[in-house]
Amino acid sequence: MSANSWIERLRTGDTQFGMWIALGNAYSAEVCAGAGLDWLMLDQEHVPNDIRSTLSQLQAVAAYPVEVLIRPASGDPVAIKQLLDIGATNLIVPMVDSAEQARALVAATRYPPVGIRGVGSALARASRWNRTSDYLITADDGITLTVQVESVAGLAELEQIVAVDGVDAVFIGPADLAASMGYLGQPEAPEVVSVIEQAISTIVASGKFAGVNAFNEQTARRYMAAGARFVLVGADIAILARGSEALASRYAETP
Repeated sequence: MSANSWIERLRTGDTQFGMWIALGNAYSAEVCAGAGLDWLMLDQEHVPNDIRSTLSQLQAVAAYPVEVLIRPASGDPVAIKQLLDIGATNLIVPMVDSAEQARALVAATRYPPVGIRGVGSALARASRWNRTSDYLITADDGITLTVQVESVAGLAELEQIVAVDGVDAVFIGPADLAASMGYLGQPEAPEVVSVIEQAISTIVASGKFAGVNAFNEQTARRYMAAGARFVLVGADIAILARGSEALASRYAETP
């Protein structure tokens, strides 16, 4: 058995349904953690989260049987080091366009001599402040790395990216991919959906796990049929925005 429960879930063969946690708030993150979804993505790329707010959300959801992936704003190894030290075990890194980038990310998540992660376990929540006596020995095996491929350039390098040892999964980002293809704001354009289905097939054929986000259920099921193993099917902020708009609209129309 792997030391990482997320990778074990992916290996079951069951589709893992997830939710984007974008409100940047520990209280709302905990509400979503208990909803019954398989996984949550705590975001830093497009959300006003810093290391402290991300830590508070990790602490808030820790009591729930839901897997957590954290997306840093970039592949900066310093940011990755901080996330690992506060207890992140599953990273999803955006804007990966090459195998070289992927290899650098693998190195950032591993201790020397395999990688370049700085050693600060005595100060880290991840090791329970060195109360986990073998943390430095076992840490590498407990971390998963998902890279986001979301550009035409990245798709051109996809076969090389999935071949990188230490990359566990590839997540396709439809919004940025659509923009890269000339379909800004049209992630469900037929041409974009077709390219994503092909990319998922390539990832699956490599033996790695494929993920994608699709808030439209019909599109999500197309990607599942293509082989996507983990799918982001909603976002807390979208549910709040659309729900509050619907509430306002309903009463605004009342005589």
